[in-house]
Amino acid sequence: MIESTDVTYELTLTEPMLGSKPSNAGVFTDYIATRKIDGLDGEELKAAEEAEDRVKESMTIFHRMEDGKTPMIWNYQLLGFCKDACGGLRRVPGTKSAELKAYKSVIDATLFIGPRKIPLILPEGGEVGVFERPLRAETAQGPRVALAKSETVPPGTKIVFTAKFLNKALRKTFEEWLDYGELRGLGQFRNGSYGRFTWKEVEAEDKAE
Repeated sequence: MIESTDVTYELTLTEPMLGSKPSNAGVFTDYIATRKIDGLDGEELKAAEEAEDRVKESMTIFHRMEDGKTPMIWNYQLLGFCKDACGGLRRVPGTKSAELKAYKSVIDATLFIGPRKIPLILPEGGEVGVFERPLRAETAQGPRVALAKSETVPPGTKIVFTAKFLNKALRKTFEEWLDYGELRGLGQFRNGSYGRFTWKEVEAEDKAE
């Protein structure tokens, strides 16, 4: 039997989180950043077409639970967050992450998160929204601007999951990564402060399996 430490955590978003699943629908709005007041000339319209060809982003959405309505994330998205957080904190002297060698392999081999499908529990009255943000594309005529759309869930949304640690020593490092989530969150556009969260332990118990 392999001994493990299982801990259930609850994350609460403090900022909206953006969906990351590409949508098949053509819901991407391009526009040209221009100083002209009276619209685009022929050359600029051609540049717009080139920008549309070069920028292949589409609206990103959330995966859905079996009911087809409830937004969710996959457990591997949380594991990806752990790797991102550890990679960032390794640059900070004195952190537990800075001491963790071969951290990606350690996460893959000794940390397991369940369930596989993790529902996003919206706050009372909360709804899935849409957020639009500018992106830049380089064209032959120079930089152009495009608008990317993403589904969002609001602050107050909760994410509950269980982390299984095959190495108990990893637990404190994992919680350091969760602390980092207050600064750099989940989902897309993390550099824009989206997806930030706080966390708490719901329950913890040692289990032998």
